[in-house]
Amino acid sequence: MLASRVERTNSWLLSRVSARVVTAVAGGALGWWLGQRVGHPALLALLGAAAAVLCLTVLDTLKGYQVLDWLRTPEANAPEMPGLWGEVAHRVQRVVRQRDQLIAEERRRLDQFLSGIQASPNGVILLDDTEHITWISTVAADHFGLDPTRDLYQRVTNLIRQPTFVQYLQAGDYREPVKCLMPRGGQGFLSLQVCRYGEGLKLILSQDITERERSDTMRRDFVANVSHEIRTPLTVLNGFIETLGSLPLTEVERARVITLMAQQAERMRSLVADLLTLAQIEGSPRPSSDRWIKVEALMQRLENDGLGLSRGRHPMSFSTDGGGQVAEISGVESEWLSAMGNLVSNAVRYTPDGAPIDVRWITLPEGGGEFSVRDSGIGIEAEHIPRLTERFYRVDGSRSRETGGTGLGLSIVKHVVQRHGGELRVTSEPGKGSTFSLTVPAARVRPA
Repeated sequence: MLASRVERTNSWLLSRVSARVVTAVAGGALGWWLGQRVGHPALLALLGAAAAVLCLTVLDTLKGYQVLDWLRTPEANAPEMPGLWGEVAHRVQRVVRQRDQLIAEERRRLDQFLSGIQASPNGVILLDDTEHITWISTVAADHFGLDPTRDLYQRVTNLIRQPTFVQYLQAGDYREPVKCLMPRGGQGFLSLQVCRYGEGLKLILSQDITERERSDTMRRDFVANVSHEIRTPLTVLNGFIETLGSLPLTEVERARVITLMAQQAERMRSLVADLLTLAQIEGSPRPSSDRWIKVEALMQRLENDGLGLSRGRHPMSFSTDGGGQVAEISGVESEWLSAMGNLVSNAVRYTPDGAPIDVRWITLPEGGGEFSVRDSGIGIEAEHIPRLTERFYRVDGSRSRETGGTGLGLSIVKHVVQRHGGELRVTSEPGKGSTFSLTVPAARVRPA
């Protein structure tokens, strides 16, 4: 390829030299012919040759300036002209177009790369060698409260002033990420890591770890709560065991101690059973929609269990509307019984003796159904309602333990309903009772 270019260049030079020689000879011949008429053939031949070469040079120069004018705005087409300058203009235009194509291709690849970064759930900020921002992804802009256009070329520490991040960036040890609060009043947490690349350039990766931190907190609270709930009955049992082993007791005292031990053991058994139920529900796949249970049969079982738990202390009513007599719901029967039974047992526990409890099923006109339990108990303050389904959350811890609650019932109810695509709603007013409603989606309700 190089030899071919050299050959073409030599050919062009030879053609230009030949053109100059031919022009000079022609001009000299014309001057000689005119000189013979006036008596100075040699002088006029020389002047003719010089004039011919000069004209050719002027024409070449004009063509050169024409090409130069075009080169100042190479977007237009190259000027059409014969000879060397036309060839030069044509070849320059081809090189310019190839360059433009390469630039367009590189720009397209860069846009694709940046689009890929934009699609990432993590935020990305690019810094130059002076720690000024050269590019911000939309996720990073959301994490730090930045503007992807306005904040370009600003020093990053002037915009992100979290002391933890500033210290991390200045320390220069980026082997591990750092955790910090979201800037500008955010309530979440970010994991930040700086990576070096190129000549002194840096890349900041940001990841929203708010849910992870919340899960870790919930897990720690869960372990602490389980430990506390189990430690109390174990302490009581150990005390009673020491009492039985070290003190002489009458038959009446011994019977009382054994009864209390049995109650504490039952409390631990209920707690472990609820924990296992909750773990099984959370780890199971979404229930299928091809297993149908008659609502009337569920209501009958709930009525038997509720009346047995109340033992006549509460006027209880169990009713279904006309659709409930012939309705079926899909899902796991044991889970529906657990969720509905928890609501009924809670109503019995927290309703004073003699106060009514109403349990009913309603088939909704727009499809679906609603199971509700309304009690006449002590009611719940509004600030407690959003947290009722948290594990071990109790509005009144001492009363819950006295009535045998484990603090996991409503958490089980919430998980069961969500797995079946429904919703748990709670309405309550202190001193006037509470209503717990389970809404079943239309896809899981059908006529029997």
